[in-house]
Amino acid sequence: MFLFFLIAFNYHIFKILKDTLIVTAPQSGAEAIPFLKVWAILPSAIILTFLFTKLSAKFNRETIFYVIMSVFLGFFALFIFVIYPNAELFNLNSTADFLAGKLPLGLKGFVSIIRYWHYSLFYIMAESWSTIMLSLLLWIFIVDVLAIDEAKRYYSLLGVARNSAGIVSGFLGQYLAAQALSTASVHSLAKFFGSKTPWDQALLIFIVTAIICGFIIMSLYRYLHVYFYPKRYLLGGDANKKGKQKISFAKSILYAVKSKYVLFITLIVLCYNILINLVEVLWKSQIKELYPSASTFTAFTSKITLITGAVAVFSSLFISGNLIRRLGWRFTALVTPLALMFSGLGFFYFVFIKKYAESANVAIAVFGLSPLVLAVMFGAVQDIFSRSLKYTVFDETKEMAFIPLTAEEKLQGKSAIDGIGSRLGKSGSSLILQILLMFFTTTLGASPVIFGITILIFPVWIISINKLSKKFEEKSKVIQQKIPVEESVS
Repeated sequence: MFLFFLIAFNYHIFKILKDTLIVTAPQSGAEAIPFLKVWAILPSAIILTFLFTKLSAKFNRETIFYVIMSVFLGFFALFIFVIYPNAELFNLNSTADFLAGKLPLGLKGFVSIIRYWHYSLFYIMAESWSTIMLSLLLWIFIVDVLAIDEAKRYYSLLGVARNSAGIVSGFLGQYLAAQALSTASVHSLAKFFGSKTPWDQALLIFIVTAIICGFIIMSLYRYLHVYFYPKRYLLGGDANKKGKQKISFAKSILYAVKSKYVLFITLIVLCYNILINLVEVLWKSQIKELYPSASTFTAFTSKITLITGAVAVFSSLFISGNLIRRLGWRFTALVTPLALMFSGLGFFYFVFIKKYAESANVAIAVFGLSPLVLAVMFGAVQDIFSRSLKYTVFDETKEMAFIPLTAEEKLQGKSAIDGIGSRLGKSGSSLILQILLMFFTTTLGASPVIFGITILIFPVWIISINKLSKKFEEKSKVIQQKIPVEESVS
């Protein structure tokens, strides 16, 4: 639980910062996000997954964890101590200005990721933490050592730990943002490390905290392997090669396509990521319009992170575990698409009022608030639902589906789905947004088309859940209880 908490804590910190840096930068905005996810996130996900498959042939799973963690910590240290204090020197302003004069206005987001390539690199590494550390390496460890019956009992507790991290990181973000807004002074130690403004100082505290957590994570991970799972490093690999496991990158991708069981998991992951990315970019463009500065943007997104964590903790304690045990896998898996379907309607309703009927003051008459405020508010509700359900019932049911697979199938399936599949969903939706921006210039202008696409996603998602449910029940009957790790490798 503590391991889950720390990895998720860093995830939430990076999630808050990656959007703030790129969205609130001068001459940038939420339009940069679709271009990042197509031209930066997807290639990096493919590279990292390829790297993971190569590392598997040279190291056991425990060692891979330390190698990849060291790469992350090294980058974030380099960013906060070297790159960010000299950010203006790294900006490619002349190149970006040249491109801005040559390219259509709809490619403004692409120009932004070139101008702020160092912020784009931070965005890539922040997204990769979610993909590699949280979704892949941590969950591989969990599904290796817990059986299906244990998963039904303990996944909700792991969810509490993970989502409590959202509350703590949200409080931290609000506090640091409030400090940055209320004071003009910068501590002498922060100045020594290159901080020039209160916001720079807040960013320094954020990232140094995450780096310290990283070292604690590695220590705790080692402790678990020494005292609880000393032979886990052999799982899935050749005992004569000390747990090294040669898997093919191409074979992992083909396995995810050819196996109907894994293909349905892939479709579920794709549907979620396409949907959340389409709606989130539109919502963030409205947030920037309402909160244009880095400090106010951070304060708002930190508050949403905090609320999301609280809702997710409640879901972990009282909803997800009880649903899985009492109503089964299928019913629990259907909760996420159905909840997002209804919460998304409210968001799009007020977006359309802002776009088409703002002069009529319909929203002001009913709620006493402007359409922009209501669009941001209902977008926040939709985001809170989507994230809190993702961190509980969605992830728990998805990860349970991997348990009946063999060790090799788990590694191949998870490396393909969590390494590339989730990024492919976001990149695919981002490519759609790029095409729409060419015609509509802004995400608000493209909102009717975005709404139409989201409506089409839900039937595919629900059908995939129903198909996977039948196969999951069949496999679960065959493997009633997983053999403990110590026995399986002895």
